Amino acid sequence: MTYPGAPIQGVTLYSFTRAFHGRQYDLEGLIRKVADDGMGPGLEIIGFSAFRGFPDIDDAYVDWFQGVVADSGLVLTSCAVNTDIGIRRDRLLTDEELIAYMERQIAASARLGFPLARVQISLTPDSMERLLPVAERYGITLAIEIHAHHHPHAPMVQALRDRYEKLGSPLLGFVADWGTTTSGLAPSMVEAYRRRGASQELLQAADQLWRQYYQDGPPPTEPAHGERFGSFIELAGRHGFPELGIDLAINATGLFGPARVESWLEIMPWVRHVHGKFFGIDQTGEEPSVPVRELVAQLVETGYQGAISSEYEGWHWNYWDDAFDIVAGEQALQRAAATDAGSQMVVDPAVARNQLQGHFGRAVAAG
Repeated sequence: MTYPGAPIQGVTLYSFTRAFHGRQYDLEGLIRKVADDGMGPGLEIIGFSAFRGFPDIDDAYVDWFQGVVADSGLVLTSCAVNTDIGIRRDRLLTDEELIAYMERQIAASARLGFPLARVQISLTPDSMERLLPVAERYGITLAIEIHAHHHPHAPMVQALRDRYEKLGSPLLGFVADWGTTTSGLAPSMVEAYRRRGASQELLQAADQLWRQYYQDGPPPTEPAHGERFGSFIELAGRHGFPELGIDLAINATGLFGPARVESWLEIMPWVRHVHGKFFGIDQTGEEPSVPVRELVAQLVETGYQGAISSEYEGWHWNYWDDAFDIVAGEQALQRAAATDAGSQMVVDPAVARNQLQGHFGRAVAAG
């Protein structure tokens, strides 16, 4: 049977940050846990958080890592790299310094065997054009992540899309993060604030404010986003919890975006990877704050052949549930959604590798 689109099941190790930081697992242990629990075959890793010394890695480390991945049977999909223009104490990086900083990370990602490097929205269209020869040199795709509070219709995203279209290179694209298209605040986050002492009145007011912003749609400008950020700080103070204000504002406006699912259609031809951002699974097996079924159906209907990295973000506040069980539940939801849409998620490593070769237009390493 031929399906219009068959996304590849995968996960980012970022989902298990709490277990990694708590030293329940080291990098190899996490990779093998993902493989043993059937959460692959796609594997995404954040460079700086997982690889000691990144981006300065030697051949022995590369050989060791690729051996572990090959032995696990997983397939590398994305290495998340950082666009940290503020890493100096005295000033921001110049354009030249930023390009050099990015090239080191891109080169390391390619050496490790990743077909794609996820870069961040602070890179301008000019920067991406300057990095295209770097991508060509190392044979790796560069994809800017669209993450809340940004969205597909944001001016900077549109400018990037226009530049991609002008350059016409398959090595440039986007990572679509589902946190851009949420439908409400996560119950687990609300519960975490309740455990920290927030009143029911504050929690209800925060929910009402977020829903008003959802009705209004994504912030049209950066000042508008700043105003929304400030309104949550003001709300917490007005209800007697000023100490929660900044934290609430960061989460409500930085993790939960109000863009609609259909907005992704604007840039779908340039989507090279997907972050299946989610925050929890309820007792019915659904994600109450992310329209997972609609998002998966859209990928199937548009013929997407890349990977979806399940990205559990609820670990920031949820310390009482097991992240591995939660990710397994979300992946079951994705598989059910793909079936309902007339397709199926790819879970076989050999099929995934062959499909990614077609998706990226070149061979994908076995590990």
